[in-house]
Amino acid sequence: MFNSERKATVILVATTMIAALGWIFSKETIQGLPPFGFIGARFTIASLCLLPLCYRPLLKANLKDVLSAGGVGLLLGSAVMTWIYAISISDTLGEGAFIMSLSMLFVPIVAWVMFRQRPQRIFWLSLPIAVLGLACLSLVGGWKQSASQFWFLGAALVLALHFNVNSKYSQKLPVLLLTCVQLFSAGCLGLLVSFFMESFPAEVDSSIWWWFALSTLLATSLRYVMQTMGQKFVQAGNAALIMILEPVWTVILSVLWYGEVLTANKLVGCVLILFSLIIYRTGGRFRLSIPR
Repeated sequence: MFNSERKATVILVATTMIAALGWIFSKETIQGLPPFGFIGARFTIASLCLLPLCYRPLLKANLKDVLSAGGVGLLLGSAVMTWIYAISISDTLGEGAFIMSLSMLFVPIVAWVMFRQRPQRIFWLSLPIAVLGLACLSLVGGWKQSASQFWFLGAALVLALHFNVNSKYSQKLPVLLLTCVQLFSAGCLGLLVSFFMESFPAEVDSSIWWWFALSTLLATSLRYVMQTMGQKFVQAGNAALIMILEPVWTVILSVLWYGEVLTANKLVGCVLILFSLIIYRTGGRFRLSIPR
């Protein structure tokens, strides 16, 4: 068990790094491809890459359950398309990553509205810290919000909605099959929206296709498989804490790759958001169980 949990922990940390790289891959890809078309193709191809791993469960699955999972995948597609649009108009990926990480704090609010599930007490301690962090992100010589901040917030809210609906209605399928179906559904939505709203460029530089391949194979297919493998052997609380690393890596990568500058107020905002997430996901107990 020691070896399994330790290896799974390493896998989850690597997963957060790959997820952070996905922000860079996506930003580079949409320099040459339409954003919604990119998401559609990325998720459709990623689902087909996962299909060999779950085609047998698919054949045995109830059609109604598969269709329900596909419907929930439309919410995922909506969240991801909102996210990619935010990236397309944003100059600060690190800031966007921290705003997106708030989706886990939005989950209890959505659950309260939809299913009358009252949030735990620790949520009410974490929320004002997160709100203060968001306020710090908007303070640049005064109170200023960028359009991308609102789109990232919108994406986080839709992602929280997807999380709740997914937990409520899509528990009858194996995890890999569920992921495959939802990725395919999200991809089809992206392609459909792109067909009506975007035009494909006459020429695409070969480097763009390399970024597209990395985004699809590495940051989508491999990432979800690794995350599923890691969560199987790591305690839920530890896994949740490890996954918080994604926005941290994203900030580091955006500084290294794009030369983004984090002003003092934005740095404080990111730290406050990270702190609020740690409080919420640990229930206020800052102890990480390390396998011995």
